[in-house]
Amino acid sequence: MEELGRRLGAALRAGDLVVLTGPLGAGKTTLTRGIGEGLGVRGPVQSPTFVLARTHPSLVDGPPLVHVDAYRLGSAELVEDLDLDFDRSVVVVEWGAGLVEEAGDAWLEVVIERPIGAKPPVDAEPEASDLDGDEPRTVTLTGPLLARLPN
Repeated sequence: MEELGRRLGAALRAGDLVVLTGPLGAGKTTLTRGIGEGLGVRGPVQSPTFVLARTHPSLVDGPPLVHVDAYRLGSAELVEDLDLDFDRSVVVVEWGAGLVEEAGDAWLEVVIERPIGAKPPVDAEPEASDLDGDEPRTVTLTGPLLARLPN
């Protein structure tokens, strides 16, 4: 998840919105940590669960990363109340499906599926599974930003 995040982060720019969907433990924050590395922002990138939003300034003269946890926010109006800088930042919103897509035209939805109880194939390379033995993930990317991302 972190490597995918690094690749995404290297392609993102100010004004881009990434919406992350997936169950607890799917890797949303790990993906965001990778996005932060790809953008070259100050870390550590941690879950913003208790503060709702964290801003990580760039260390390489790029856009900051705004990392939002919308789990407890039940409406787009409550997200709007956070007064996020969508235009000059890369904004990543966990649990944001249906709440933030109207913020702009440059968005990407990342759906992470983590089958509970699944095991990696017996012949899987060590890199194919997490070091802690977590199940493999299926990641689906959709949205207007998809056309701009590298393969």
